[in-house]
Amino acid sequence: MKHLVEVEPATGTAGPAYRNARAKDGLLQPPPGLHSCWDIFRTAVEKYPNNPMLGRRSVVDGKAGEYTWVTYKEVYDVVMRLAASISKSGIKQGECCGIYGANCPEWIISMEACNALGVCCVPLYDSLGAGAVEFIICHAEIQVVFVEEKKIAELLKTCHATSKYLKTIISFGGVTNDHKEEAKNHGLSIFSWEEFLITGGSHQVDLPEKKRSDICTIMYTSGTTGDPKGVMLSNESLLVNVVGPDSVLQYIGEVFDQDDVYLSYLPLAHVFDRMFEEVFIYHGSKIGFWRGDVKLLVDDIAALKPTVFCAVPRVLDRIYSGLTAKISAGGILKKTLFNIAYKMKLDSMRKGVKHEKAAPFFDKLVFSKVKERLGGRLRVILSGGAPLAAPVEEFLRVVTCAYVVQGYGLTETCAGSIVSIPNEFSMVGTVGPPVQHVDVRLESVPEMGYDALSSIPRGEICIRGNVLFSGYYKREDLAQEVMIDGWFHTGDVGEWQPDGSLKVIDRKKNIFKLSQGEYVAVENLENVYGVLQEIDSIWVYGNSFESYLVAVINPNQQALEHWAEQNGITGSFAELCKNARVKEHILAELTKIAKEKKLKGFEFIKAIHLDPVPFDIERDLITPTYKKKRPQMLKYYQGEIDALYKGLK
Repeated sequence: MKHLVEVEPATGTAGPAYRNARAKDGLLQPPPGLHSCWDIFRTAVEKYPNNPMLGRRSVVDGKAGEYTWVTYKEVYDVVMRLAASISKSGIKQGECCGIYGANCPEWIISMEACNALGVCCVPLYDSLGAGAVEFIICHAEIQVVFVEEKKIAELLKTCHATSKYLKTIISFGGVTNDHKEEAKNHGLSIFSWEEFLITGGSHQVDLPEKKRSDICTIMYTSGTTGDPKGVMLSNESLLVNVVGPDSVLQYIGEVFDQDDVYLSYLPLAHVFDRMFEEVFIYHGSKIGFWRGDVKLLVDDIAALKPTVFCAVPRVLDRIYSGLTAKISAGGILKKTLFNIAYKMKLDSMRKGVKHEKAAPFFDKLVFSKVKERLGGRLRVILSGGAPLAAPVEEFLRVVTCAYVVQGYGLTETCAGSIVSIPNEFSMVGTVGPPVQHVDVRLESVPEMGYDALSSIPRGEICIRGNVLFSGYYKREDLAQEVMIDGWFHTGDVGEWQPDGSLKVIDRKKNIFKLSQGEYVAVENLENVYGVLQEIDSIWVYGNSFESYLVAVINPNQQALEHWAEQNGITGSFAELCKNARVKEHILAELTKIAKEKKLKGFEFIKAIHLDPVPFDIERDLITPTYKKKRPQMLKYYQGEIDALYKGLK
């Protein structure tokens, strides 16, 4: 496998351990002289004091203007004032401070003030479920929370439970008298951004010494069942990862630098965006923030003119749909020209010709228009968070005139650990080889028929390296389940390709991601929906290429026939299962219970197939102990699943 080098032979049920061939003499180390995330920012301020750092668009009368910028030195000055105020509020090194809100300059400034003081930054976000913010504040014993103005009311709702720990709330903007009144009732201090900056006075804060092993941030992620888990990431994890993206670009003789422009829109509460913002701060680059509306994203891109665009597949799917719709709506001449140009460039790229040399004439004549829509300066598009469909990846590689790469990583691996090589067209549909800071091996999963030692090695993806997390906060038991002999067990199943790239093919546990990057703990949902009297058994399905859940249901014959009789619907049980009104009724009941149980929107079931025949051992759909055999169920019901998704589009 040309891009890999073996560092350990196969042992037991585990295949050989590999690393990137370019790291054969040793894995990447943190940049010399840097000991914490604070050093990333501090050294950038020293090197690039007058470079624009953080930008936002001013909106006047609903109309967005150009981006306006603050420099690295200007940001540093505010960070130091904020650090003085935080320090005066009584929070100590190693304690936790929460940040709750959409990406904006204040988010980064708050984060850097935490980094300066060695205070652990804990992002709060509500997509983990209704009680997640409350749970995280209590679990991490958070005393201070920085919050987006429009989230203050949401935060104050948790105070009945959180005021034991929470003492101070600081708005990114202003606060109302009602907010002040409510905070006072809970014994809390609440400040607007400007008010809090003043509280530090002229206090010169002595910044503590920070070590690489210190925990820099705790990021909470959804578990299979139960409460969110706090993934502890050390300074070292983030520092090693800062040099990872450059090592990927070096394949094509490029690096990230101070001329790069990055669009900040993926949530900073997730490691994917947090990690990349650290990378661009390290390089003294510009970070421009979106306006927070996905419908205006392309407009923000056009105004910012980013050079690098990180995305989850759902966003790229949207861009793909928008571009293809625009092409289809064009005249016959334009459409024909596009199709000829597309085919010619794709054929060249499939033969191994690099994208910039595959069809330079058509790049100027046809594809430059696409490039302009994306700002005109885009050179790298990085997809992560879930698998990107091969046709979308192929299309973007051809029409954007940019390097399109796909990466794989988890919060526990501090983002991208395996990333495809730019301009290697043969890697479409894979996540490429390991980045130069990790070792990777596959471990057999016999119960699913995956063998890491076969001629086509398949198994659970396991990762080792000093980018890994330092454990789950207050849950050593959970960390021991996934960290075995220094290897982090991801729960994802991969397949090595002949060129050393990895393809993610399955999920070991019954938890999967939808295309928007949200995790779904499917057994948990089946337990919620399964309590309905209309249902005997339910199999919920989703995958990383779709944004909705669907289900196959064995209805309860008695309950269904009773409802049908009351509603004037006749027919046998099998006929009732095909009846549109019956399906609507059961779908409505599913939606009702989802709302009652306060499930998130992506956990709602959008379409169902009713099977009158119970799931059985004869069709190999369940085990003797009645556990669902999910891969076999998918194989058996593939036609029905495809029809359900087709009907939703």
